[in-house]
Amino acid sequence: MNKVAVLHSAVPEDGPKDELDVIVQAQEVSQALYSLGYLPVPLPFSLNLIMTKESLTDIAPLLVVNLVETVEGKGRFIHLAPSLLDAQGIPFTGCGTEAVFLSSNKMIAKKLLAAHGVATPPAVFIGDEQGEVTEVNGRYIIKSVWEHASIGIDESSVVTASEINGLVNEISRRRADLGGEAFAEAYIEGREFNIAILEGDAGPEVLPPAEILFDAYPPGKPRIVDYSAKWEERSFEFSHTPRSFKFPVEDAPLLKRLGEMALDCWRIFSLRGYARVDFRVDVTGTPWVLEINANPCLSSDGGFIAAAAEAGLRIEDIVARLIRIAIGRGTN
Repeated sequence: MNKVAVLHSAVPEDGPKDELDVIVQAQEVSQALYSLGYLPVPLPFSLNLIMTKESLTDIAPLLVVNLVETVEGKGRFIHLAPSLLDAQGIPFTGCGTEAVFLSSNKMIAKKLLAAHGVATPPAVFIGDEQGEVTEVNGRYIIKSVWEHASIGIDESSVVTASEINGLVNEISRRRADLGGEAFAEAYIEGREFNIAILEGDAGPEVLPPAEILFDAYPPGKPRIVDYSAKWEERSFEFSHTPRSFKFPVEDAPLLKRLGEMALDCWRIFSLRGYARVDFRVDVTGTPWVLEINANPCLSSDGGFIAAAAEAGLRIEDIVARLIRIAIGRGTN
């Protein structure tokens, strides 16, 4: 059997739920690999790059399935895994080093989107008070620049600001809880959508779109997918944010537009393998790109697998396609 290294974040047993999820991914992907006739070899990735390099040399895998999301608990190191694989000339699944870096840094991603004319909510970063931004007015959501999985986000993250210095001070106050660097993004009241993309032999394929519903949210409660909605199974937010793939016929033009914009993001960031683009659609029907997710979660309860299931694809089908694409691409 050909060996396939399953590279994943090294997570302690008492790690937070958002990090422990990568272990579930590694297990489920390994089961899919075994059913496809490969010998999966799980390999934790840490900042000890020499040890990882030596381990990969010893394993001598046909390729690597890259599931690394954080390194030492930090999202800012996510690009180290594909960078090491590139340096060793080992084919790997998913997005390349540059795509992972550019999409994971939300500040760079937003600037790149804006430069290509793709609508993304206006944002304020620390330093903007020095002259780049002169006026703010309205509601903003304060986010981490690097961390995903809604790290550090709850309903108090949505703030109202009327002047730039106060907003920048609020960003600074929350930095520690958001993993360091943070920014404020204009809060878009409206609907939330996830568009998953899976590469095939003919190019990227848009999977069935999903909408996150905010069931029974009381007036005034921010309609956001915060940390509780993603990870705290006993919370109100978790049980009242179901994912839906059912849409009225009048949504067809909007869904088509979301798919087109997601493919624009795929091309702008040179994504490959698989990705997910998150949107808000405001009350006028205008879509705004929130985030580009290179190599989204592949666990069975995640949004990407749910979208693939709507398209009739099992995890084995996804893994087989990712491997075929990676081998066909080689180390380029």
